[in-house]
Amino acid sequence: MNKENLNFTIYCIGVVAESLGKDPREIYQLMQKTDLIKGYIIPCFDVLHTFSRNYIVEDLITLMRQRGALQ
Repeated sequence: MNKENLNFTIYCIGVVAESLGKDPREIYQLMQKTDLIKGYIIPCFDVLHTFSRNYIVEDLITLMRQRGALQ
């Protein structure tokens, strides 16, 4: 993972945590558990980082729900 991917991953964790009113550490653990970081955010970085904050938040929350991390 390069610095750009790391910064974007941290950004994603932060905006999802803020949107859900949860601690970023909890969101990080949920994303790790459901393989969203290594299996989605990093491989799709080139496309994802071009989208708006709202799109990213909605997309990641939807995936977390689909993967059973959120209800």
